[in-house]
Amino acid sequence: MSPNFRHVAEQCVALVADKFSRRLDFTVDSLGILDSVCAELLTDGPLSEARLDLWWKLVGAYTGEVLIEAYGGSWSTHDQSPNPVVVIKGHTAMPFTIAERVLTGEPFKSLASFARAFPMILARSEQ
Repeated sequence: MSPNFRHVAEQCVALVADKFSRRLDFTVDSLGILDSVCAELLTDGPLSEARLDLWWKLVGAYTGEVLIEAYGGSWSTHDQSPNPVVVIKGHTAMPFTIAERVLTGEPFKSLASFARAFPMILARSEQ
């Protein structure tokens, strides 16, 4: 599946290191760091369309790659989403949707919480 989301995620790691002096390491815990970077991006108000588009791509790809690293799975497409999704043991995660919600300042949305919920979802389906 194209584009190469791992490459886009690595660009996210580099930009966060360069602009925010924070280290992302493709772990679920690193999504908490990325949540705080997203919050900092919004401190001056909503992002311009160009900045939102850039960060949406970076944050969505990074979040998806973290899910794949942590829980297995792969990138895919989905009838219900215009954006790529991650499929983990038959369950669909929409990292670009959560990235958009976080980057537009939707209350109570968190990349880290999104990723931390997945083990519970997987466990329920195995019962």
